[in-house]
Amino acid sequence: MTPKSEPDALSYMGSVLAYMVTEEYDAAISDLNELIKLMPDNASAFALRGDAYLKKGQFDDAITDFTEAIRLDPNNVDAYKSRGNAYMVKFQLDEAISDLSEAIRLDPNNASAYKIRGEAYGIQLQLDEAISDLSEAIRLDPKDASAYETRGLAYKVKGQYDDVINDYSEIIRLDPNNADAYKERGDAYALLGQYDAAINDFTEAIRLDPNDTDAYGFRGQAYRFLGQKNQAILDFEKALSLDTDLDWVRQELEEMR
Repeated sequence: MTPKSEPDALSYMGSVLAYMVTEEYDAAISDLNELIKLMPDNASAFALRGDAYLKKGQFDDAITDFTEAIRLDPNNVDAYKSRGNAYMVKFQLDEAISDLSEAIRLDPNNASAYKIRGEAYGIQLQLDEAISDLSEAIRLDPKDASAYETRGLAYKVKGQYDDVINDYSEIIRLDPNNADAYKERGDAYALLGQYDAAINDFTEAIRLDPNDTDAYGFRGQAYRFLGQKNQAILDFEKALSLDTDLDWVRQELEEMR
């Protein structure tokens, strides 16, 4: 790098970081193109441009840049992790797991790498591996609500509803206004036959998100199982008033009339 190019490079890097914060990804990419012309061996520049492409949903471009960043810096943990994330979005799950495993090898305390690999295992229905990775992600970062959510979904598929309840209870503790967490915990209570607890959670989900059609439908089902026909009908009708395409709710309603 020539002396003349150094202040230019620093200027581009400063603007790029600002653009990434404000989510102006096209502007960030434009400046990164210039920065890479000045510094063609700078792994961080390629990795940053890959991140911008990833945010824009240009996954192939992102993978190309992350691959170049890794070629320039084979120990670049973030490049492996981000490329793995891009592969996962493209459902190239074996490639995703390979990259994330390398990120974990380079940085065994990288919580987000464990979380993303756990998500990839979950998509492959390798549920035990998913739960193991997500548990490690939670150990490393116990305030990451999304890791509890994904692990809760894995437990649900395995039919471990008590564990589902525990994970969504932790999400609610971290984020008391999370309507989806109340709805998912309510569903787990319902699957265990604990309909009163389910109704309480569905009611809270509805309070937080009055337009959640599924919460009305699920609460209607819980009322139906408890023999509270009138309340069930009211909830089914409310769900259908919000979304007329809910065939499963319409069927529930028709069976009660």
